[in-house]
Amino acid sequence: MSIAARLSPAEVAVARQRRLEAMRLQEIEGNPLSAEEIEMFEMFEREAWPHDRCRAYILGLAVELAAE
Repeated sequence: MSIAARLSPAEVAVARQRRLEAMRLQEIEGNPLSAEEIEMFEMFEREAWPHDRCRAYILGLAVELAAE
């Protein structure tokens, strides 16, 4: 899937369900997502970004933070 592609509504629904489940697990582990992280994942869903684009975005943020 190319970065320019978008997820279908069904794929977005699956991604959202996975995110909600992962968020619950993070809470159980005592490591809940921050409001900023939740907002980022909701943006991915709203914009129907494919998983490779989301991954590239997150890796870019990690590189920026590591450079600080």
